[in-house]
Amino acid sequence: MNTICIVLLLHIMIFLSTRGLFYVISYDGPLYDSSAYVECRQYPEAPLYNGGILQDYKESCIDAASPTFLLHNLSSGFYTFSAWLMIEGASSSQLQASLQAENATYKCIGNVIAKQGCWSFLKGGFVLDSPSHFSLLYLQNFDGKNISISIASASLQPFTQEQWKLNQQAFINKERKRFVTVHASNSRGEKLEGAAITIEQTSNDFPFGSAIAATIIGNKPYQEWFLKRFNAAVFENELKWYVTEPEPGKTNYTMADRMLEFVRANQITTRGHNIFWEDPKYNPKWVTKLAGVDLQKAVKSRITSLMNKYKEEFIHWDVSNEMLHFDFYEQRLGPNATLNFYETAHCADPLATLFMNEFNVVETCSDVNSSVDAYVERLMELKRGGVSMAGIGLEGHFSKPNPPLIRGILDKLGILRLPIWFTEVDISHTIDHYTQATYLEQVLREGFSHKSVNGLMLWTALHPEERCYQMCLTDNNFDNLPAGDIVDKLLSEWQTGKVAGITDKFGAFSFHGFLGEYKVLVEYGNRSAISTLSLTQGHETKFFNIQV
Repeated sequence: MNTICIVLLLHIMIFLSTRGLFYVISYDGPLYDSSAYVECRQYPEAPLYNGGILQDYKESCIDAASPTFLLHNLSSGFYTFSAWLMIEGASSSQLQASLQAENATYKCIGNVIAKQGCWSFLKGGFVLDSPSHFSLLYLQNFDGKNISISIASASLQPFTQEQWKLNQQAFINKERKRFVTVHASNSRGEKLEGAAITIEQTSNDFPFGSAIAATIIGNKPYQEWFLKRFNAAVFENELKWYVTEPEPGKTNYTMADRMLEFVRANQITTRGHNIFWEDPKYNPKWVTKLAGVDLQKAVKSRITSLMNKYKEEFIHWDVSNEMLHFDFYEQRLGPNATLNFYETAHCADPLATLFMNEFNVVETCSDVNSSVDAYVERLMELKRGGVSMAGIGLEGHFSKPNPPLIRGILDKLGILRLPIWFTEVDISHTIDHYTQATYLEQVLREGFSHKSVNGLMLWTALHPEERCYQMCLTDNNFDNLPAGDIVDKLLSEWQTGKVAGITDKFGAFSFHGFLGEYKVLVEYGNRSAISTLSLTQGHETKFFNIQV
């Protein structure tokens, strides 16, 4: 939502539908501003929220060389921070914003690759768990360069927890739902007042899924549990090179084929993960011993074998996994290796969306390798090389999530207008089950309520003895753990379910539903009619006519 929209909108209207009736909750708190910028500009834009509590930041900034703000009496709650930054003394430098509160230190609340001669936009934030009478918010360079930092249009905007949730709900109502008016008439076109309408959602358009492993093959309880909840899947390891070809020339796709039969039989959208992995630790051992022509032949054989076998089977392919952190192939095959991977994959399966897939982009901002700007720069580099790059994969292996930071990063990535997926969401196993569930809910709500996010995938494939990569949703008897309860709660909340009512004097009945497929039943006297309705994204009311 841009600044003009914020000025024009005096209230957020939260629409809740129950039996066709709409209730309106008036909201006069701050409206979240999703404005973001990824290009370096000659002049900074105006501050978001008119600066928020930093409107007079020149008086509170106590160090012009390394900008530091002395903040008084911060309440607990959510804070969004943004600023425009420019440096002198180097062509570019990674800058990091940090917060020192009375009872906590926040190492990174936002970062940006700042440049000399133009202004770069930082966006992030933090959650303050307890009030702080005195706090320091400061910026420093990440790479130890001798530079000076200039700041403009700084903004710090507080939200209460309830205000943050209401803003999330407003985005969900706008982007994930749509108003529908059903008109009932007879064969002569005469409107039918008093007709009974029953509307039931049969499927949800938004992909929400989980990783699965070979353990699901022939495991009816696991299959039933999965199919009751999810409409999307990704194979945890079964397509990875070290699994399909552990010895040179001996490919084995048996497990992947059987898993594909399961998802295909149940019409589950499935991601392809992955073709190559830049971390040498996750390559076949025999591949790590190759170089030059021999490695080139092996790479060509891998991509040809995989893509020819599974052409048009997977909606996405993670082509070169985690290439912001590792560069095994580019070290051995040259700087264009990754570019060639994407070109070859696109030629082999032109209908699949090709993804970058990376960790520590939204999980934290303290990883210099995978900052949001580093991700954007790599995407732009591939695009300049002619790659048909069309997807942004964010793994989402979280410890303690920072919702304002997540949202700020999504805002910046959203500027690229590419589909964004959370591809491997989980919470660290070092955290107890109940806190895992709390953190998982925060992450999933941030993803679902952001207009640029097109799918949510959990990294929760179940193995014997209740073993998952980091976080399980169930025990071995498929009884929910706390994280599984959260998933069920959100799945219930994010679907329309069944709506029933009576047409008015205009022969119309209206409801507000989540995007997806619906079954519509109209009963009038001793006559009835059943039809299907596809509710796709749109901001205008969808009109649907049915004759009885």
